[in-house]
Amino acid sequence: MASAPGRDAILALMEQRGQPMARREIATALKVTGEDAGEILRRRLQAMVNAGQLIRNRRGAYGLVKRMDLLAGRVSGHPDGYGFVVLEDGEEDLYLSPRQMRGVLHGDRVLASVVGVDSRGRREGAVREVLQRAHEAIVGRYVEESGVGFVVPDNRRIAQDVLIPPGQAGKARPGDVVVAAIVGQPSTSQAPVGRITEVLGQASAPGMATEIAIRDFGLPHAWPGGIEAEAERFGTRVPERLYAGRQDLRDLPLVTIDGPDARDFDDAVYARRNRGGWRLVVAIADVASYVQPGSRLDEEALLRATSVYFPNRVIPMLPEVLSNGLCSLKPDQDRLCLACDMSVNDEGRVTRSRFVAGVMRSSARLTYGQVGRYLEQGQLERHGGERAITRNLDDLHALYRALRRARLKRGAIDFESSEVRFGFDAEGYVDALLPVQRNDAHRIIEECMILANVEAARFLLRHRLAAPFRVHAPPPALKVESLAQFLQGQGIRVTWRDHPQPRDFERIVEQARGRPDERLIMEVLLRSQSLAVYQPGNQGHFGLALEAYAHFTSPIRRYPDLLVHRAIHHQLARGKPTEFTYGAAQMEHLSQLCSERARRAEEAERDVDERLKCIYMERHVGEAFDGMVAGVTSFGLFVELDYGNVSGLLHVTGLPNDYYHFDPVAHRLTGERRRRVFQLADRLRVKVAAVNVAERKIDFELVE
Repeated sequence: MASAPGRDAILALMEQRGQPMARREIATALKVTGEDAGEILRRRLQAMVNAGQLIRNRRGAYGLVKRMDLLAGRVSGHPDGYGFVVLEDGEEDLYLSPRQMRGVLHGDRVLASVVGVDSRGRREGAVREVLQRAHEAIVGRYVEESGVGFVVPDNRRIAQDVLIPPGQAGKARPGDVVVAAIVGQPSTSQAPVGRITEVLGQASAPGMATEIAIRDFGLPHAWPGGIEAEAERFGTRVPERLYAGRQDLRDLPLVTIDGPDARDFDDAVYARRNRGGWRLVVAIADVASYVQPGSRLDEEALLRATSVYFPNRVIPMLPEVLSNGLCSLKPDQDRLCLACDMSVNDEGRVTRSRFVAGVMRSSARLTYGQVGRYLEQGQLERHGGERAITRNLDDLHALYRALRRARLKRGAIDFESSEVRFGFDAEGYVDALLPVQRNDAHRIIEECMILANVEAARFLLRHRLAAPFRVHAPPPALKVESLAQFLQGQGIRVTWRDHPQPRDFERIVEQARGRPDERLIMEVLLRSQSLAVYQPGNQGHFGLALEAYAHFTSPIRRYPDLLVHRAIHHQLARGKPTEFTYGAAQMEHLSQLCSERARRAEEAERDVDERLKCIYMERHVGEAFDGMVAGVTSFGLFVELDYGNVSGLLHVTGLPNDYYHFDPVAHRLTGERRRRVFQLADRLRVKVAAVNVAERKIDFELVE
C-alpha cells in the first residue's frame, strides 16, 4: 500500500479482530510499508485517540473506545470541587467526585466510564483518559502563603489553585491579577503547576474585567503578524474591477440605522409603498468578495467566529480596516453589497424575492434615537430637509406595522428583555447602570432583518446549498413542566397540554404584560427555551415561529453569515451545489465551531457584565434599593433590584428571626413562629451588605 489506510479501514480491522492491537500489528494487517506511510499511520492513530475513537492502553496497544464501555465528553466543573462529564452523545451527564476532579480541569475533554450510582441516583463516573486539555494558561489572583506562591483561578469552575514554583512568579506581587502558563497539568496526586507569564494589574483597575474575560475564555484578541497587512492590501476604496457584473443600487436612498456608538455598519434598508404593498431592499455588506476561503484572513475570522462586544471594548471578527472601513456601509461612499430585494404584500407576507450582488451608496447614517424621535415628532435631526430619507422612514414604519401584525398572527414569541448599558467616568470606572430603551426604530430593523434571513434560508433550501441554518428547537419536556408549575403558581393560565407551540408562549407574554412581575416572568420564559444553534440541516426556528431561518445580515461580525453569503454568491454565479467550496460534512463541522464560539462570546460578555455590576455595587455597600424576589431556595432569596438588573442573595439568616421552611412547589419560605411568608415576585427593600467581585456575588440584608 503506497499510503496509510484511512480511519474507516482501521476501525473495520479492529472491529474484525475484536481485541486491542499494537501499531505494528495494524501496519502488518493493512500492508502498510515504507517509512512515510508508517509515519502517516502513527499520526492518524494519534488523531483517532484525540478524537475519542481509540484509546491507547498501558501496553501501547490501541483499542476501540466503544468496545471498552468508555464515554467521551467535556468536564464541567463546580466551584465546590465536584463536577460532571457532559457526554457528547447527549446521554445523561456523569457525576465526578472531588477526587476524580483532582486530575482534570473544567473544559477538559475526557473518556470516562460509569462506576456506579451515587446516593442521589446520579450515574457516577471515573476519568480513564484525558483526550484534550482545555487550558494552556489560567488567569487569576497571585497569592503567597508561608513562602509558597500560587494562583487562585478567576474562573469559579476551576476549583484547583495553580502552584507557582520559586523563581517562576516573575514581577507578580501578591494580589495582582496574573496569567499563569500551565507547565504541569494536574494529576490525582499533584495540583497544576504554572509559570507567571503576564501581570495584568489590580482586579479593580479600569478595563480589567474585560482583560480577565478575554483570557478566561480564551478569546483571540491580537492579530497575528501579516493579517492586518493582508486586509490593508484591499485599500480604502472599492477596486474598480469589482464593479463588473453588479447591479447599481446607488440611486436608492438606502440608510443604516444603528446604535450611537456603532462603527461597523453591515446592513442598510429601503422601502417604498406601491399598489400591492411594499418593495423592501435589505442591502448587506459584501464581506465575501474580500475574505476568500482558505486565506489567512478567513482562517482568523473562523478562529474568532464572531465579534465580541464588551461595554468598553470590541474584539472584532475582522481587522478594523475592513470591519469599520472598506466593508462598512458608510454614508456617501460606494460599497459592495449583497442585497435581498423583496415584494411584501399588505398582510406582511413576501410574495417575491431575489438576491443580487450590487454596489450601493448609503444616503445617511442614522441612530435608533434619531429615527425614534422622528417617528414620534416628525422632525429628523441633521437630515430634516432630505425628503427621500424621511419618505423612506415613513414607508419603513408602515411596512413594520404590517410585519408586526404578521408576526402576531403566526404566534412568534415577542420577548422584550430588559437590557442595561454601563456609564463610565473619565477614569474608566463604572458610574451608572442605564436602562436600554427600545423604540420602533429597533423593531423596524429587527423585522426587516428577520425577513431577509428567512428569504436567505428559503434560497438555500431551494438550491440545495450546504450552509448553516439558525435552528431553535422547542423547549425540552423537563423545562416545560417546570415552567408550567411556576406560571400556575403566579396565577397565569397555561394553554398547552404536552407540547407547547410558540403561540402558547406568546399568550403568556400577553398575560404578563403590565404586571409588576412582568420582568421576572420574561426571564423565566427565556430560561425555559432551548439554545439556538447553527447546523447544516434546517429544522426551523421555534421562537420566531418560522419554518426556516438562516443568519444572512451580519457578515462583518458573524462567520455563519459569511458562509451563507458565499453560498448565495455561488448560486448567483450559476455554480452547481456539488461544486460549492464546502461539502455537507465540512459544513457540519463549521456549524458546530460557530455554535461553540458564539456561546463562548456570550458567556464572556455576561461574565464582564456581572463583574462590572459587582464593581459598581461595591461602591454602594450600605445603601438601600427596591427589588423583587426572583428566586427562592432553602437557604434564602435571590433578589433582583429595580436599578440596573442587579441580582444578589438575601440569606435566610438575614430574614426576621424565625425557623423558615422551604416549599419548592410554591417557591416560598414560611416562618414557623410568625408565619411570615416570602415568595416569588414579592417586593422588598434591601441593603447592600457585602460584595465579592472575584466570585461575582452580592449579599443583601432586609430593610424592614
